[in-house]
Amino acid sequence: MEVLSALILYLIFLLTLLFLSSLWKQQRKALLLPPGPTPIPLLGTPSYITIDSACKYPKLQKKYGDMFTVWLLSDPVVVLCGYDVVKDALINHAEEFSGRPVQPLADKHAQGYNFESSNTHWRYFRRFILTTLRNIGLGKKPLEERCLMEAKQLIEAVSETEGKPFNPIQLLACAVFNFINGVLFGQQLDYSDKKLQEFILHTRKHVDNVLNKTSQVCVMFPVFLKIPFLWKILCRGTLRLHLFVKEQIDFHKQTLDANSPRDFVDFFLLKIKEEEDNPDSIFCDVSLMMNITGLLAAATDSTSCTLKYCLLLIAQFPDIQAKVQQEIDDVTGSQRLPQISDRPRMPYTNAVIHELQRHLDIAPVAFYHALTKDIEFRGYTLPKGTRIIPYLSSVLFDPTQWETPEEFNPEHFLDEKGQFRTKPAFMVFSAGKRECLGVNLARMEIFILISALLQKFTFSAVSGEKLELRCSKNVKMDFIISSEICAVPRSSNND
Repeated sequence: MEVLSALILYLIFLLTLLFLSSLWKQQRKALLLPPGPTPIPLLGTPSYITIDSACKYPKLQKKYGDMFTVWLLSDPVVVLCGYDVVKDALINHAEEFSGRPVQPLADKHAQGYNFESSNTHWRYFRRFILTTLRNIGLGKKPLEERCLMEAKQLIEAVSETEGKPFNPIQLLACAVFNFINGVLFGQQLDYSDKKLQEFILHTRKHVDNVLNKTSQVCVMFPVFLKIPFLWKILCRGTLRLHLFVKEQIDFHKQTLDANSPRDFVDFFLLKIKEEEDNPDSIFCDVSLMMNITGLLAAATDSTSCTLKYCLLLIAQFPDIQAKVQQEIDDVTGSQRLPQISDRPRMPYTNAVIHELQRHLDIAPVAFYHALTKDIEFRGYTLPKGTRIIPYLSSVLFDPTQWETPEEFNPEHFLDEKGQFRTKPAFMVFSAGKRECLGVNLARMEIFILISALLQKFTFSAVSGEKLELRCSKNVKMDFIISSEICAVPRSSNND
């Protein structure tokens, strides 16, 4: 009994010591940091650090200003708000804010071998991927033609709904996945192909593995990753995706022609061969697998959800939809699909697509950044390694940058002559050295697919279904995933 009492007292002493140590460290660090909610020793500010916490940031911004600090356990996380602050960090101080914190879950998935890693490898992979995309045809006809082929297949699939209510999310996913499938593996599959359906399913499960509640707990408490059965559960969908990708890689190895690379995998295999005598090379089978997995996660579900949101929202504004369709007809007629070269002559269509994306606000916060060195920033001393959250919603709805931020207003992207104007505050894809890697691919896909669909169909909401312009991301995503829509063929495009 005395031994048990002694053990209990010892545990209480240890916990008290940990509590006081955490409190002292937090208070010491907080002296130089932006203000914020008071952290709980050992736990930090758990209600402000989960994946769904962004909806609480406007209140914190109003209370503490455009920079405030929340806490991940005993580590500070500085949240940046508003266009001026986010631009100052990600663009004016791009190098200092270009790091990523050590992310036990993500790093364990990618083994440190992809373009989002927290080590120095990301720069080399990012540079290689951007160069390879240009070699494949980004910004040129080959990739545009592949996207136009996808638009034709999507139009045929939507036509089969005959104007009746349907949920387009799976068809849009097929179009997006098929396009990236062509970029990575050189394939174009029929939407009913079982291989394409499995490809979509496994990629979604992989994304869910990274974003679900269990994973978020593991981000906060990495020690849980040492539990074997838990790691197996978290990896289940990812391992199936890896098997699918490995099949493609093995086929490419057998059919590789060094003089005529077909796609991303071929270019990567040639890079591996080029560096096979370099023992320190980071280009290997593992990094090929991890970069493909990363590209799939980054470039698929978010784009298909963006496409569906564009259709759902424009259906709520029939006058705007009609004006877009008139512009498309004036530029392209009904005999050919809109192309990227048409974009300068379709300023209103381009403006509407940008405004739709601004309102979707698909990523309210950017992935964690980390400081690569100590920095004096806007009156605060931020130490190397400090985690940074750019709050992108606050940029996309910043009243100093948008005339009517809460309204759906394509005029935000038009000048006084009705010509399209770029807006630096349009940070849908983040900004700086960690800007979304597939930004140019996504822009091409979204413009071609949306304008092609609006050329051929008029979209209308199912009776009673309406999306509020400003609602939480969870409400918005539930609406996007579950809602139906009607696509009525336009009479001028029945030929």
